[in-house]
Amino acid sequence: MAKKFLKYKGKNFEIAYEILGNQTKEYILFLHGWGSNKEIMKGSFGGRFEGFTHLYVDLPGFGKSSNTEVIDTQDYAQILSIFLQELGVTPSVVFGHSFGGKVATLLNPKELVLLSSAGIVCPKPLSVRIKIICAKIFKKFKISSSMLRSQDVNGMSEVMYEVFKRVVDEDFSSHFSSCTSKALLFWGKEDTATPLSSGEKIASLLKDSKLYAMEGDHFFFIKRSKEIEERFLEWRE
Repeated sequence: MAKKFLKYKGKNFEIAYEILGNQTKEYILFLHGWGSNKEIMKGSFGGRFEGFTHLYVDLPGFGKSSNTEVIDTQDYAQILSIFLQELGVTPSVVFGHSFGGKVATLLNPKELVLLSSAGIVCPKPLSVRIKIICAKIFKKFKISSSMLRSQDVNGMSEVMYEVFKRVVDEDFSSHFSSCTSKALLFWGKEDTATPLSSGEKIASLLKDSKLYAMEGDHFFFIKRSKEIEERFLEWRE
C-alpha cells in the first residue's frame, strides 16, 4: 500500500492506494461503496482482469485515507481527479460500487462499470421515516439522537456523519443522463440497499449501457467476480 498527499480547496488529504499488475497496461480504477474500503474490491477482483493494471483506492474518510472536512460527492470526484493527475494515471475503465458508483460516474471515464450504484432516490420505509421525525424532535430539544443513526455511520466520526447526511439522498438522475461513458451495469437481484429497479432506471438514463442482474444482495459481486469479468470482456469486444 502507498499514500499520496494532496491539497484540495486549501485542505490536506491523504489518499491510500494500491497498484497491482504491469503498470504499462491499461488501468482499471476500483472504487468501493460507503463504509467500505479498497480491500473489499481487491479481494473480489484482485485475481481477475489480468490484461489490466489495477488501481485500488480508499476514498477520503474510509480505510487508510484521511478526511477532516465535510465534503459531498462532487468533492470526492474532484479529489480523485487531482489524485489521478498527480499519479499520472488516466484509467480506461472505472468500477464503482454503491456510493463509489456516483463518484465513478462524475469522473466520466471512457468505460464505466457500475455495481449496484447509488444515485436513485427510493421511497424510505416507514421505520426510517419515523427515525427521521424523531431525530428532528430530539434536535429541537437538544437531546442526543445517536441511537437513531443509520447503521451506515456506526463508528464514524462526526465529520463523516455530516458527509453521510449530504450524500445519502442525492438524486443523480441528471448526472447519469449527461454521462458520456460507455456503461456496463451489474446488480444484485436481492439488493435492498439499491434495488434492481434503481439499476433499471440508471440504465435507461445512460446513453450507452447494458444491465445484468445477478443472484445476490448489495455485495453480490464478491461471489460473482468471475462472471462479471467474463461479461465485461464480451462487452468490450
